[in-house]
Amino acid sequence: MGVRAGVVVCITSFLLGSLFTHWIADSLTLWKSPVTDEHLWTAALYYSILTKGPVQILYVLFGIIILGGTTIFWSFNDLEAGNLMFDGGSIFLYGVAVIMYAYSVIPNLMDKFTAIPPHHMKDAFPRLLRTPTLDLASNHLVCSVALTGVLILQAGRWWAELSDGDDEEGYLPEKVEDSDVAEETKSTTPLASTT
Repeated sequence: MGVRAGVVVCITSFLLGSLFTHWIADSLTLWKSPVTDEHLWTAALYYSILTKGPVQILYVLFGIIILGGTTIFWSFNDLEAGNLMFDGGSIFLYGVAVIMYAYSVIPNLMDKFTAIPPHHMKDAFPRLLRTPTLDLASNHLVCSVALTGVLILQAGRWWAELSDGDDEEGYLPEKVEDSDVAEETKSTTPLASTT
């Protein structure tokens, strides 16, 4: 069980790290006010570079995503109360991130950013690219928040199991001491004879 939780945490952290690399573009469109045409051109150029990368990177990313989902489902299959609550929430949040990325981010990237028009940084940003650029940044944020929730739920599960283990450790010595007392009582109690 500890190995499965470790795999989930490592994979989720890796996916969060890969989303954080988009901060170069996302910060310009989400957190800088006002959003200028220069910010939008910088973000669009970054997204355009992503679409020109080798396709093998996507295959590795999909493999890692499948491994993470499989591990969470495997852990959920134990059907213990803690697994149902923490892993159930993790499955939901992980699924939200995967679905958001697969059905919103990747199609948006492939449809709008494979070829951006020639431009200078001071040129007006095309209206057709404005909404997709802003949507990519907000979708990356949603995926990051969902994956952070997975990490929080896994940490909560670890903490709950740790505190359950502490309660059991305190309970076992009392039971052992009580059984020792019972053995001593048995040995010192004289047996009644029926003669």
